[in-house]
Amino acid sequence: MRIFFCAEQTCAFFVNGMYLGAVDSFERSVEIDPADGVFCELKAPAYAPVRFCLDEDFLFSPPEGVELYFFGGAAGVHIKDFVRADPSLRVVWQQRIAGSLLTLCVQGRVLLNLESAQGFFQIPLPFSFEECTVTRAGALFLLESPSAFAVIGEDGAVRVLSDGKVTERGARVTAEIPLQDSLGHIVRRSWENGEPTACAVLSAQEPTAATFALAFFESLLIGGDPAPYLSPALAPKTGLLRQFLGAYRAVVLTEKTNVIGLVYARKPRVFDVRRFRVTVEDGKIANILPE
Repeated sequence: MRIFFCAEQTCAFFVNGMYLGAVDSFERSVEIDPADGVFCELKAPAYAPVRFCLDEDFLFSPPEGVELYFFGGAAGVHIKDFVRADPSLRVVWQQRIAGSLLTLCVQGRVLLNLESAQGFFQIPLPFSFEECTVTRAGALFLLESPSAFAVIGEDGAVRVLSDGKVTERGARVTAEIPLQDSLGHIVRRSWENGEPTACAVLSAQEPTAATFALAFFESLLIGGDPAPYLSPALAPKTGLLRQFLGAYRAVVLTEKTNVIGLVYARKPRVFDVRRFRVTVEDGKIANILPE
């Protein structure tokens, strides 16, 4: 089975103790038989090694911090979360707000310890929150870092976690969020009590011929209007198209500009990538077929 590996940090990649090269956001592939149960290890500077046995159990349920993507007869392993090698505890700040005690600390990863009337909760956060502030957001808490924000309840539940810049604070939280898609969309979203209330697209580029199909699927994903991409015959059938494509959560390129991969969640940390071929006529999408 062809297995592709990629990681959020640049890693040295070992299989059964043999060094096979570096792995980062660019994939490295290896032919592996899961029945052999090979031992995989990825080592990134200043981070604890990520180790696992790639066997049939792994393909069914990968460990925390590792995501698995199936496509065709292959699979992709994405090392998403890393823990710093330094195990020492560092308290970044501690604040008491509205009767709750919040402590932000770093111990291998960024953790928010929350003590409220509803109990004690330890909430892991991305490393982007290593430098952040906390304020009240109605009955919730708003954490802001230079590049991200989170809205967290007194019950420890993370209501919102996103990249972006907060532009309105209080019971209503509004933020401008870059979507990192092919057209560079920036959206303005609002929440009240952690529930979404409004969303508007602020800016986007025009698609090129190479990104036209990709931009169409991204438009559907973010709830935009896909009609400008569709032929006169398909434009009235947007609702049926959404049903046909289902609840995908991401869009990925393939080796062909008219074939797009849509990512569907199978279970926690396990995803399927299904390919769809797009036919373009007179600059509009005339047909969409699964490959």
